[in-house]
Amino acid sequence: MKRTEINALMRKAAAFLREHHFHMPPFAWWSPGDWKARGAECVEIVETQLGWDITDFGSGDFDKVGLLLFTVRNGAFDQPLGKTYAEKIMIAEPGQVTPTHFHHQKKEDIINRGGGDLEIRLWNSLPDGELADTPVTVSIDSIPRTVPAGGIVTLSPGQSIYLPQRLYHSFWGKRATVLIGEVSSVDDAREDNAFHEPVGRFPQIDEDEEPLHLLTKDYARYCNA
Repeated sequence: MKRTEINALMRKAAAFLREHHFHMPPFAWWSPGDWKARGAECVEIVETQLGWDITDFGSGDFDKVGLLLFTVRNGAFDQPLGKTYAEKIMIAEPGQVTPTHFHHQKKEDIINRGGGDLEIRLWNSLPDGELADTPVTVSIDSIPRTVPAGGIVTLSPGQSIYLPQRLYHSFWGKRATVLIGEVSSVDDAREDNAFHEPVGRFPQIDEDEEPLHLLTKDYARYCNA
């Protein structure tokens, strides 16, 4: 992805978040210079990967395969006495797919916070990591629902789904841009994702201009934490 594309997506996201009255923490809007001026006070932000995460999953086509995320709060697997929860806000466009994956440790609620509908395709997983052909039972707003293997559930604004560990899922927006909330156990996007097909979880970036705001993968280059 080009940095110009990432910066443009951040500007678009800022407008969409304002439209839906979702207020971000101040560090979301720090410039690279702001980060360089800070040090040890940012250790938790850096170590728990709080912040912007924009990826095309190595597809080269963010509009078709991609996701914009911001991790608002998180703990760490190696800190059992610390936070045991995490929260993200995400934005998905109509037809923009997040590839099929599950999580080894994280369990999560995915919430449609507003905008269009959110469609989620579901499979159980086999011990070898393949897709099972068995029906999938999930909890939507605490009410069980069963769909066939590879079946789709649709969440309208306000609805949520609980996804346990090792449940394969893929999702995309429908009708309009969707604001997606995630409330989960501790998350480590570097280690805990298992994609059914190989993807590039974090993008390779063509630095054709300076960052507007930093991605989590930029911290090592700019932050002295």
